Amino acid sequence: MMTDLPTGLIVSCQALEDEPLHSDYIMGRMAIAAVQGGAKGIRANSAKDIREIKQKVNVPIIGIVKRDYADSDVFITATMKEVKELTEVGVDVIALDATHRPRPGQMTLQELIQAIRSIYPHQLLMADCATLEDCIEADRLGFDYISTTLHGYTEETKDSRLYYDDFKFLKDVLDHVTQPVVAEGNILTPEMAKRCIDLGTHAVVVGGAITRPQQITARFKEAMSSSVTPK
Repeated sequence: MMTDLPTGLIVSCQALEDEPLHSDYIMGRMAIAAVQGGAKGIRANSAKDIREIKQKVNVPIIGIVKRDYADSDVFITATMKEVKELTEVGVDVIALDATHRPRPGQMTLQELIQAIRSIYPHQLLMADCATLEDCIEADRLGFDYISTTLHGYTEETKDSRLYYDDFKFLKDVLDHVTQPVVAEGNILTPEMAKRCIDLGTHAVVVGGAITRPQQITARFKEAMSSSVTPK
């Protein structure tokens, strides 16, 4: 039985193959730590990791499958193949790239949503968006949740960040869609997460700031590199 996403903090527990923490066992333990710290849900990548996480914690899971395709830049739950993998392992919400970029096999987002709804009519879906237009279109297509996940990570938004201008992009999304909004993307501090909730988002997904120690270490190193060494 699928569960709606609760309001609050969702922690993304992911490590790709080239990262030192890449392991379903480690992601399972990371999920335990996140839930012990108060996370209301987990976002995870791959059926293998999700299967392990589900054995360790009892909170809603947003599932994705990251897979590269030669004919498309879309890589987050890009096709029905990934959707099937996630439904088989059982997740509460499936998140997928909802940008307007060409998809693998030239299938449109609307065609993909129609296919998902016809086979899995009760599956909750989250739209990982990059632009306001993406969010508005995802809302029209009937996604259950609208997320800012890809803002700052596509070619047209690469010079932007969710938190610029006191979260202006997030405010615009909240003003233009009817479905619950999930804030995600470069949310690096508790204060930033709180601001997202204060603005009216349903939930906040935090990943690298909690679960990727190499990124956390790099931020410390970069900040310290500008310090003047005492003589």
